[in-house]
Amino acid sequence: MIVRPPQHWFRRLFDWRGSVLPNILFRLSLNFMMAVAAVISFPWYERLSLRLTTAPFSLLGVAIAIFLGFRNNASYARFVEARQLWGNLLITERSLLRQAKSLALAPAARQSFTALLVAFAWALKHQLRQTAPREYLERHLPARDRAEILASPLAANRILLALGRWLGEQRQQGALSDMLYTGMDRNLDELSHILGGCERIATTPIPFAYSLILHRTVYLFCTLLPFALVEDLRYMTPLVSVFISYTFLSLESLAEELEDPFGTAANDLPLDALCNTIEINLKEMDDQSPLPEKHQPDAHFNLT
Repeated sequence: MIVRPPQHWFRRLFDWRGSVLPNILFRLSLNFMMAVAAVISFPWYERLSLRLTTAPFSLLGVAIAIFLGFRNNASYARFVEARQLWGNLLITERSLLRQAKSLALAPAARQSFTALLVAFAWALKHQLRQTAPREYLERHLPARDRAEILASPLAANRILLALGRWLGEQRQQGALSDMLYTGMDRNLDELSHILGGCERIATTPIPFAYSLILHRTVYLFCTLLPFALVEDLRYMTPLVSVFISYTFLSLESLAEELEDPFGTAANDLPLDALCNTIEINLKEMDDQSPLPEKHQPDAHFNLT
């Protein structure tokens, strides 16, 4: 995810990283060439009395803009919900550790619980991005649970089981009252809801047919647009056509990017930074040191 400090409006006009322009540059180039072809061929199809006016494009442009707005709203709603789920993850894990610290536990038992909470965040991140979590889990998991969790194809779910087992053991040993056990078990249920919510977003895209109709309409609109503009604009047709096409193509590209908020594109959620924040918070609450370094934006203000 691109994270930038406040910028002057003029400098922002030339921002490249974080923009969808690199993704659509080739498509804009094709539109430019189509506009040049329209200018060159204009005398020929004018002699044939072929005339394409801007009237239908005005009506179609309004309809496309409305549908693009719905498409972007749907994608942004997924992005916001995903961020809320990860915010709730931090809150819930803080609550669980605060409850655990209220118990008279041996430091080793509490640190094992903290390690499982940290490992859950990293395991969820790798599950959503479909990457291998082994390196991170080996570093965070307590020794007694490591082999079982690493052998599971669903590490985050297996960590939830380990957390529940730890809770049950403390209750059997008399370290937990019924009331505190119920409160901590409720927070474990919340972790399960967060896991399920993230899985739902990651595995349920916006219906393909809806995206396909909009995709085809946008590209047909941008392809034919130069032939409608050339009669009035002549040599200015390529410039105006590319500018209008940039608006439609960039909105469509941004909607596609936000549809999967757990990816690694420039505008997706910074899951590495969120996991790093969770790890720092929990280890600080557990009085562990040294704390991990906080992830910082790089020289280009990039924070993954």
